[in-house]
Amino acid sequence: MSCRVRLACFAAACFLSSLVTSVHADVKLASIFGDSMVLQRDLPVPVWGWAESGEDVSVTLGDQTKKAKADQAGRWQVKLDALKANAKGQTLSVAGRNTIELKDVLVGEVWICSGQSNMEWRLSNSLNPKEEVAAADHPLVRLFDVPGHTTSPVAKDECPGNWQVCQPSSAGGFSAVGYFFGRRLQQELNVPIGLIGSNWGGTRIEPWTSPAGFHSVPELKAIADQVNAYNEKTKVGGSSPSAIFNAMVHPLAPFAMRGAIWYQGESNGSEGESYYHKTQALVNGWRKLFNPDLAFYWVQLANFQKPNDSAEGGDGWAKLREAQRKALNMKHTGMAVIIDIGEAADIHPRNKQDVGWRLAQWALHQTYGKQDLVPCGPLYKSHKVDGNSIRVSFDHVGSGLIVGEKAGLEPTKAVTDGKLNRFAVAGADKKWHWAEATIDGGDVIVKSGEVTEPVAVRYAYSMNPTGANLYNQEGIPASPFRTDDW
Repeated sequence: MSCRVRLACFAAACFLSSLVTSVHADVKLASIFGDSMVLQRDLPVPVWGWAESGEDVSVTLGDQTKKAKADQAGRWQVKLDALKANAKGQTLSVAGRNTIELKDVLVGEVWICSGQSNMEWRLSNSLNPKEEVAAADHPLVRLFDVPGHTTSPVAKDECPGNWQVCQPSSAGGFSAVGYFFGRRLQQELNVPIGLIGSNWGGTRIEPWTSPAGFHSVPELKAIADQVNAYNEKTKVGGSSPSAIFNAMVHPLAPFAMRGAIWYQGESNGSEGESYYHKTQALVNGWRKLFNPDLAFYWVQLANFQKPNDSAEGGDGWAKLREAQRKALNMKHTGMAVIIDIGEAADIHPRNKQDVGWRLAQWALHQTYGKQDLVPCGPLYKSHKVDGNSIRVSFDHVGSGLIVGEKAGLEPTKAVTDGKLNRFAVAGADKKWHWAEATIDGGDVIVKSGEVTEPVAVRYAYSMNPTGANLYNQEGIPASPFRTDDW
């Protein structure tokens, strides 16, 4: 080889090497950051990404500039001081050897919207889809959807997705429940709202739960040990514990956010107490990842399939709903009850408007301190046997208990002289009988001529408790419950 050729090859190699080094040295932001995003107000805001090891990086938003140095793996992170809500678009600038400028950045409230198909269900498939999509013009609501259905045996740092301004062209394909939840928050709080959708129809709760979450609940040690054994070559799928979390939730962290709404459970529908433990693990794991005070509100499963006329009940999703109600013992959680708006022949009820509204009711009351709002319908508190009857007391009675009737998107109506349905009582023999139930102030008195010495009560404790009609005057239904553990 001639000297000239050798020099040419050497020069080309140097050029390619410098090009690779230059590309590798470029500052890069995590995929959750982008134009038109919303940053969380009133909390420190992590901003992170990658650069050449040892590279100095500065992040500027408004009058704040924070600096960091990329570690040996090339990762860097800063935390912006808590920001005030701002509906005027700003520029977030990230500078190292190159500069990134993100435009139209707002500051407000950020929520993740997650679960299986009923959370994934699009606005364009909800009730009144044409009207709802056409009216979805909310420039202060921003949407980020994690596309595709992906899994990983190990935690990923990146996932695809981009922020979009909420308008008919973007909202139609977004989660209907998430949209109706965020729309109400924006109207009530009058601040920008960021909604992050990460959903996968037909999935169980386990793949959405982090390894740390499983480890936080002793009853789930077997699953914790299973995910501990994963490595990069482990084959996982959509039902594998932590597999969806690794690919579709972990890459979003530690993005600052206020809370999560969750609609899932159909794929775990045969469970009872075990789902209570798994809900604990899910919440614990996400709080460790995003925010120790992360608000967490879920949807109790709707009425579905052919009604069961047995007073005993306990069929289908009854025990899972009970586990969902029991999980309310975790701090800063809430549950939207929707046993009055399901469809017997459709596991995907189209009324997502009331679902989003009821989730927002919890958030407005508990997260945002609007104490004048009653967060939910009546929740079982206690009971007392009184002769041949049982007196049941409730939390969240609001302005009072009523016999209610809900039709479509219309507000709940009080039924004058109506009778309460779907209450059952049992004696020590554990045989259940339909009961007469009457409202007495903030309590319900339950009795049956078939049970002279009652010891336990059940309400709406079946797969499809059609006719269940206990509400508060605010028009929100009572949750199914049982006082026994048989």
